[in-house]
Amino acid sequence: MTLHWKLVIDAGDPHAQADFWAEALGYLVEDNSALIEELLGVGAVTEAATVEPHGHRAWRDLAAVRHPDDPYEEKSGTGLGRRLLFQRVPEPKTVKNRLHLDVHSAPGQRETEVERLVGLGASVLRSVDEPGGSWQVLLDPEGNEFCVH
Repeated sequence: MTLHWKLVIDAGDPHAQADFWAEALGYLVEDNSALIEELLGVGAVTEAATVEPHGHRAWRDLAAVRHPDDPYEEKSGTGLGRRLLFQRVPEPKTVKNRLHLDVHSAPGQRETEVERLVGLGASVLRSVDEPGGSWQVLLDPEGNEFCVH
């Protein structure tokens, strides 16, 4: 039996994080507006639980990105494959991540990819050059570490 999973990442601003990672990975920000409008219509949620970051309703405290080639549930907009979910938390990040993403660039394109990611809002933390390989460690806009190979 295989299990369906998603990676959940704590965030101060889940919509800004979703926008960054969608651009960084070539993913799509999930559009949950149809489900939200339905739930608002029957009184199951209040408008206070929503925002309009891209001209349509979204959850205030949650935003997700999904791989554009993977299936998704049309009614809810929820991805059913490769997916990152950002959830608002009140506390800021305080220590090094225990889990991080590795982003793999095309051969010979790591520096170009790092420049692109920095242009999107990432920052370079350090370069690593070890006998087993080399990569750069970057920080996303909220300070989460990730590596570019």
